[in-house]
Amino acid sequence: MALPSLTPEERKAALDKAAVARKRRAAIKDDLKAGKIRLSKVLELAKDDPVIAKLKVTSLLQSLPGVGPAKCEAIMEQARIAPSRRVAGLGKHQFAKLIDMFG
Repeated sequence: MALPSLTPEERKAALDKAAVARKRRAAIKDDLKAGKIRLSKVLELAKDDPVIAKLKVTSLLQSLPGVGPAKCEAIMEQARIAPSRRVAGLGKHQFAKLIDMFG
């Protein structure tokens, strides 16, 4: 599939939109790491915020204090979440399992 041709203005608008999304996701992860926000709140926010909804679950979990790649992998296996899963793609059981694990 060929990429659509964009005008310079459309390209700049798309790049600006992507930059805003990256900053928003980084801010959420920083707040998680600092303990300013709980994982359950982020998961709730993702229902209405498409920027957070597109965040990978592995990236989100590794933002939690004390959760590195190995622990994240174990959590993902226990909750039966695929490594490529994004927050928006979590099922109700996976969502509930993460809430139970992290409150």
